[in-house]
Amino acid sequence: MSLALWLLALQGAIGAFDTLYYHEWRARLPARGRRASPELRLHAARDVLYAVLFASLPWVAWRGRWTIALGLAIAAEIVLTLWDFVVEIAVRRDLGDVYAGERVTHAVMGILYGAMLACLAPTLAAWWVAPTALAVSPAPVPAALRLLLTAMAAGVLASGLRDLYAAQGLPGGAWPWSTAAAPSRR
Repeated sequence: MSLALWLLALQGAIGAFDTLYYHEWRARLPARGRRASPELRLHAARDVLYAVLFASLPWVAWRGRWTIALGLAIAAEIVLTLWDFVVEIAVRRDLGDVYAGERVTHAVMGILYGAMLACLAPTLAAWWVAPTALAVSPAPVPAALRLLLTAMAAGVLASGLRDLYAAQGLPGGAWPWSTAAAPSRR
């Protein structure tokens, strides 16, 4: 479990970079409003699932049948990520597609996520055979890591809410970007 949480924290840090640099700064997805709505909605849904992982895994044991719920959340995140790979091509067509560095970042994140899941698998197996309960059970990692992951949960949830708001084309959803300014390709 310890290595899984360290990998999850690394995933969160790279995900924050991806969001702030590529989605916000380079592509300015929120300023694209309804044109970027399909991608922004997928990001919002994934962000909720990531918030659940970041907030719960350091603190809660998903025992017994609750392991199924966690497994479904993980599977849903994977499906949404794959769907996002397809959707972002259409959304970013007028930008010339996804940035090359962003593709590399996504590949690295996919590898990390797979490694995190592989490290989490023994814990999931142990939880599966335990009596069904969502039990408060702080993971055997430094408290600072548990707090960092909790902060990441809040951050990714806020990011998802921002994306959902922008996807609706609501007033101020493009902030701090101008809806008139097109993002530069390079």
